[in-house]
Amino acid sequence: MGLASLVLSNNHLSGEIPLIWNDKTDLYILDMANNSLSGEISSSMGTLNSLMFLILSGNKLSGEIPSSLQNCKDMDSFDLGDNRLSGNLPSWIGEMQSLLILCLRSNLFDGNIPSQVCSLSHLHILDVAHNNLSGSVPSCLGNLSGMATEISSERYEGQLSVVMKGRELIYQNTLYLVNSIDLSDNNISGKLPELRNLSRLGTLNLSINHLTGNIPEDIGSLSQLETLDLSRNQLSGLIPPSMVSMTSLNHLNLSYNRLSGKIPTSNQFQTFNDPSIYRNNLALCGEPLAMKCPGDDEATTDSSGVDNEDHDDEHEDAFEMKWFYMSMGPGFVVGFWGVFGPLIINRSWRRAYFRFLNEMKDRYPSTSFLAKITVSMCQWFASCTSS
Repeated sequence: MGLASLVLSNNHLSGEIPLIWNDKTDLYILDMANNSLSGEISSSMGTLNSLMFLILSGNKLSGEIPSSLQNCKDMDSFDLGDNRLSGNLPSWIGEMQSLLILCLRSNLFDGNIPSQVCSLSHLHILDVAHNNLSGSVPSCLGNLSGMATEISSERYEGQLSVVMKGRELIYQNTLYLVNSIDLSDNNISGKLPELRNLSRLGTLNLSINHLTGNIPEDIGSLSQLETLDLSRNQLSGLIPPSMVSMTSLNHLNLSYNRLSGKIPTSNQFQTFNDPSIYRNNLALCGEPLAMKCPGDDEATTDSSGVDNEDHDDEHEDAFEMKWFYMSMGPGFVVGFWGVFGPLIINRSWRRAYFRFLNEMKDRYPSTSFLAKITVSMCQWFASCTSS
């Protein structure tokens, strides 16, 4: 019975990888991750035609990726990260049509990212961060249709270190849920490609490169994106308004670019209150930055003007009320003496007045006294005048 799985990860193995597979053609898992293995990867490894999981990350391996590995066309996971490998990324990687994970991070690879990578239609994780890669991001990267579809958990085995939300996390049982592109910390230049078709992409890290141009407007189509790191590039223009529709986004870093304009404030952007994620974009303005946008001061002035106008109205009303009460005193005095003054000074008028009241009291009941007093006064004074 042949050996199907060889897992020697997380030990203290050192020296070169032993050639123990010459008669193990049925081997489909080779996992020697996280040891101290050194030397080059043997070209004889390409004879393992059934190999599906090659995991040699976290060692001290050097040299180039042997071209014989292109014979392993059924590979699902190709993880050579965290070593000292060098040379160009081989274009024949695009022939591994079953590949789900391509992790070559933290090595010494240089040259361009081969466009053949775009033909990996099942790829869910592309990680070539922390290398010396140059050139531009392949414009066809948006064709990675695997990042728009679900995948069965049965196709994943082993574990993988993935940088998400600014932290390095170890995924194992939930690795099948991860959809990630990490090209950070290289020398990549040019513009950002259109990625709107990658509807299940969860992490996009293009930080620490030399990218220029605008952030694509359709980036808002990445509705399931949780982590977006575009920091330390030379990106310019506005933050696309479409990004407010990225309701799954919970980690954002746009610092150290040349972005300008007002920072969006609606939806998910209301939660991004850490000014450091926008640091060193000298033309950016608005909260949470201290720099106000043009027009913000005018809005404040207009608001202040309305307040002042209301205050003036209140002051005017108070002033009028004050004068109303002040005028009541003299008015009362003038009115009182105008009516009762003559009665006090002129005896004949006073006698006539009291005689009038007595007659009214005797003539009318008390209930009708007030209602008829005016008419009676007019009649009485008329008779007095005629007499």
